[in-house]
Amino acid sequence: MNLDLEKTNKELQDKSPEEIIKWAIEIAKNPIITTNFRPYEVAILHAVTAVKSDIKVIWCDTGYNTVQTYKHAELLIGKLNLNIHLFTPKQTVAHRNVVLGVPSIDDPKHQLFTEQVKLEPFSRAMKEHQPDVWFTNLRKGQTSFRDSIDIVSKSKDGMLKVSPFYHWLDSDLDTYLSERQLPNEFVYFDPTKVESNRECGLHS
Repeated sequence: MNLDLEKTNKELQDKSPEEIIKWAIEIAKNPIITTNFRPYEVAILHAVTAVKSDIKVIWCDTGYNTVQTYKHAELLIGKLNLNIHLFTPKQTVAHRNVVLGVPSIDDPKHQLFTEQVKLEPFSRAMKEHQPDVWFTNLRKGQTSFRDSIDIVSKSKDGMLKVSPFYHWLDSDLDTYLSERQLPNEFVYFDPTKVESNRECGLHS
């Protein structure tokens, strides 16, 4: 998909998330949305499915989510009638705990761990579904890398990444959720990160 990203982002800068999503759906042949049901994910899930109710929702579950996250996921899958496509690591958590555990970020094995629980399932999902447009909830101010992209960017695989809430703050999202009576959940754990402002490898 050949787009002038700079021109496109200027055109979309003052558009609402709904307008951005409608624009992307119109040019997409096979759009997807990815989620891990982390805090504020409900906003992007609600906004995108409001425009395209049957969009494929890719959930790469590491297997290390909190009880609260799994309960939140089940609630949202039912409430929003999500078309979930679940991808999990090829090895169970119990098996990995014996042979690898959860390596610290300074451990050389941390890269292998991240590959097993996050990158390989994601790669498998992309290979199976071959999307051209990928909706994400990336926002400015989350990491230095995310500050360097915009509403629309290209993934390293050439997919068009669309982040409708890119310029929104947490407070903006709080209002969005409150107005629509949507639940949020903050008890979330990502085993591939020890710092909240660190990239997991999918987006960088």
